[in-house]
Amino acid sequence: MPRRLVPAALALIAAISGALAAVSASAARGDGAPSDVAELATPVLSPRRMPEVLAATVGQARLTASLDAALDDPAIRGADACLTVERGETLVYARNPDIALLPASTMKVLTGMAALRRLGEEYRYVTPLLTAGEPSSAGVIEGPAWFVGSGDPLLSTDAYAASFRNQPQVYTRLDQLADAVVAKGVKEIRGGIVGDESRYDNERYVPTWKPVYVTDNDVGPVSALTVNDGFTQFRPLPRKQAPQPALHAAGVLTELLRARGVVVGEPTEGQVPPTATSLADVQSPPLPEVIGQLLRESDNMTAELIVKELGARFGGAGSWAAGLGVIRATIEDAGLPVEPLRAADGSGLDVANRLSCSLLMDALDLAGPGGAVAAGFPVAGRTGTLSDRFKGSPAEGKLRAKTGSLNFVVGLAGFVESAGAGTLEFALLANELPDRTATGRALQDRVGAVLSTYPETPSIAELEPLDAGDERE
Repeated sequence: MPRRLVPAALALIAAISGALAAVSASAARGDGAPSDVAELATPVLSPRRMPEVLAATVGQARLTASLDAALDDPAIRGADACLTVERGETLVYARNPDIALLPASTMKVLTGMAALRRLGEEYRYVTPLLTAGEPSSAGVIEGPAWFVGSGDPLLSTDAYAASFRNQPQVYTRLDQLADAVVAKGVKEIRGGIVGDESRYDNERYVPTWKPVYVTDNDVGPVSALTVNDGFTQFRPLPRKQAPQPALHAAGVLTELLRARGVVVGEPTEGQVPPTATSLADVQSPPLPEVIGQLLRESDNMTAELIVKELGARFGGAGSWAAGLGVIRATIEDAGLPVEPLRAADGSGLDVANRLSCSLLMDALDLAGPGGAVAAGFPVAGRTGTLSDRFKGSPAEGKLRAKTGSLNFVVGLAGFVESAGAGTLEFALLANELPDRTATGRALQDRVGAVLSTYPETPSIAELEPLDAGDERE
């Protein structure tokens, strides 16, 4: 489509130039025009007669040429790639927009969009601690307290949140729950803390994931009751995963309570009885902040727990199959084409995932540059997964986008403030790259820089008609 824009503009220039030529000819023939027509420094049949149109045409031609050159670079020859760029509702560039490609973590754009549409921006996860009865006057709970998982992906201790390089981290403070229990006057929980993860199924990992995702701790064990991303050790590295996430969560809360002087029995796991009542709870930040953490840090655990929560609430089961079905239905209900979509997970780790640049663009259209999804994107050279990227580039501080990276795969989708054309929306996917990371990153950098400097145009003064005697060429 962008290749049609330049010829169309030139055709318009030709048409107007033709009209000007007719006026000039009429003057030359004496058809009612003054006979002393001055010699023109700029010919009538010149694009200089419409400098604004010519400048836009030059800018469009340069954008097309620069993006074509990036995608046709011999360094990525043989790669499958798509790239789509829009300015408002105007398509300014498209290369293979409808081919289905492996999206890597740009899949999280769809996961986040679906969660916001289904759950709403006011939604918060609520994780309760329940008991069979009130504490005694001495602050003793005779039986256990059930720590019931709500699927909150950001339930963490202060120590775990502080262990991340990028600060501040958005998280749900488990320490706050421990404080709330103490504020209730509880001195002892004789039956201990019982972790309940029954909200979701017990499948910890997508069966088709590469084993290295688990061994390299790209994602912890997925559970409705997940604390500290399911890691029993996080400092010093390497992290260690909890074989029983609910038991681990109960143990972490137990230690927090003991540190506050509460006597607590040994942690166990099990299912809360229906007659139990809430002793205290902890609420997550609002959903847009959770989605911001998902997108900014490319948080795989958050993505997968969102999938299961969507399944539990709207799909009949807290499972990957149910949740992915809800995401697909949400996309379809929004009027977007689902044909290019094949989703095996919510994070983009699975190599069976597929989507198109067109579908990514449609999702960005729904989200909008001022919405919660865009607000959650990392900023080039500033935050999240882009904090060390685009440094010194024209895109630094201007580009907000979701990254994607797997072996021989890159993606980048989001918004960029251009040099003179306002906000551009774009989606880039590239598969079958010749190396694991270098050429993919170079492609992302190049596209980001081109979009940030759009439109590269001559000044209007350079293109205006010449006065007689003007020596400009």
